[in-house]
Amino acid sequence: MPAVDKLLLEEALQDSPQTRSLLSVFEEDAGTLTDYTNQLLQAMQRVYGAQNEMCLATQQLSKQLLAYEKQNFALGKGDEEVISTLHYFSKVVDELNVLHTELAKQLADTMVLPIIQFREKDLTEVSTLKDLFGLASNEHDLSMAKYSRLPKKKENEKVKTDVVKEVAAARRKQHLSSLQYYCALNALQYRKRVAMMEPMIGFAHGQINFFKKGAEMFSQNMNSFLSSVADMVQSIQVELEAEAEKMRVSQQDLLSVDESVYTPDSDVAAPQINRNLIQKAGYLNLRSKTGLVTTTWERLYFFTQGGNLMCQPRGAVAGGLIQDLDNCSVMAVDCEDRRYCFQITTPNGKSGIILQAESRKENEEWICAINNISRQIYLTDNPEAVAIKLNQTALQAVTPITSFGRKQESSCPSQNLRNLELENDKIVPKAAVHVPDADELIAPGTPIQFDIVLPATEFLDQNRGSRRINPFGETEDETFPEAEDSLLQQMFVVRFLGSMAVKTDTTTEVIYEAMRQVLAARAIHNIFRTTESHLMVTSQTLRLIDPQTQVTRANFELTSVTQFAAHQENKRLVGFVVRTPESTGGEALSTYVFESNSEGEKICYAINLGKEIIEVQKAHDLVSEC
Repeated sequence: MPAVDKLLLEEALQDSPQTRSLLSVFEEDAGTLTDYTNQLLQAMQRVYGAQNEMCLATQQLSKQLLAYEKQNFALGKGDEEVISTLHYFSKVVDELNVLHTELAKQLADTMVLPIIQFREKDLTEVSTLKDLFGLASNEHDLSMAKYSRLPKKKENEKVKTDVVKEVAAARRKQHLSSLQYYCALNALQYRKRVAMMEPMIGFAHGQINFFKKGAEMFSQNMNSFLSSVADMVQSIQVELEAEAEKMRVSQQDLLSVDESVYTPDSDVAAPQINRNLIQKAGYLNLRSKTGLVTTTWERLYFFTQGGNLMCQPRGAVAGGLIQDLDNCSVMAVDCEDRRYCFQITTPNGKSGIILQAESRKENEEWICAINNISRQIYLTDNPEAVAIKLNQTALQAVTPITSFGRKQESSCPSQNLRNLELENDKIVPKAAVHVPDADELIAPGTPIQFDIVLPATEFLDQNRGSRRINPFGETEDETFPEAEDSLLQQMFVVRFLGSMAVKTDTTTEVIYEAMRQVLAARAIHNIFRTTESHLMVTSQTLRLIDPQTQVTRANFELTSVTQFAAHQENKRLVGFVVRTPESTGGEALSTYVFESNSEGEKICYAINLGKEIIEVQKAHDLVSEC
């Protein structure tokens, strides 16, 4: 080992400039050593802290591995093998934690502690001696200055003696402090080498012991266990790659679809509508009233379940009941400036909720699905087949018939049921019961009008030369002066469904057949929008009034109404037959079908009452003439 530079103790008393210059070099070296020792201690403390953190981390890791078994995973298939493997790993981590704890303790004792002792003992001692040496040097300089100022004449022996003693004491004190300071600086050159190597020896021994015990722990059994776990992970990875490839192909197929899939209402011109749905799900906008005149729309997920319409907000676990769909009715409505809106009405006629679909197809399919559910088709054994059959029957009802042969089935199910009962009970002979065929009631291919302002009526008015009715339905107030003097005035809220020409008015079956064909036509052609009107029944006329403008849209003389009836099953459906003269001299028969908010029988009763009043007035006029 090379010799170490040192301060000569013999030169301490002289305190020459050369000695002071060499001393400054030692002091600079001590300052550099102090800075480096502080940085080295921080690095070693960081290593110890990391090792101590490793102890805490491995302890927490072991607990977390055991906690996997207690997790309530919704998808826990195949977790048994994972749980057993994690238990074994937890045991291994606990054993490793013991080794990490021992290593942390050894690093604290053999690495961090020696460097702290070196800093606190040796470096602090050198710093303290430096301060003492500086104080002693200052005192010596002061005493020498006092000694130098002694007067030359009439010297005071006592003062001189005191100053000399003071100088001697200061010089001795400086000499003693300089000797101690020089010795400490010389010894520091040896101690710094030991202080740098001793902590690293402890660090190396600690790591060697850690790795040695770790190698003993990971014996051949551990290696075989790790090999089996690696094989299991590899098999899972192979399955994952196969599934990822399958999902990648599926993703490409899904992304290669036409852009119309992302465009709402892309097939608005000719949408492919499934009218046989008995279940439907998707997002709709629900209208809610927030004040007297203000409304808000909220986008929610709706789905049908049995005979109920359910709603499930995003993030909710389950859906809630919104509307009971049994025996309800649904129709398209106009809502503010929004498109594709429809309204569900309860069986008692009260307006229910209003919803908005995002496209024409969704709007019509929701309406068809709710119509099918309202008929309780879902309760049958094969609801899909029943829905298809009903829609095929409705399609046949509005398909023009090319031959005049009789249909295989009767047009009125209720009439068939009554005929079957009569036949089984033999109440009347079979030949005595004549059920009019649909061709006898309504000509095949007869067009159906869905607007109350009929072109046929305008044509008749023009040919008769009478005053033409305004196409918008407005009429002057003096046109119907009998309304004020009428003995009967009853108002009903109705919705016009349709009208069509018929062959006869001798039976109410013609009204039932017209109802069937009108409703079937509206379902097939997806015409669900209706306009609410007021039907006023007086002793002279039937007037259809616009509730907004209070103008008469249509007027029928009560004497021209030859048949009227309400539907046997749907009590809100009502219809009547009107006989009107033609320009050729004959008469035309037309059936008008309405849906009422109240029972149709009430409207029929009011019409019958008006006819009775007319008969009484006729009899009274005859008596007056006689």
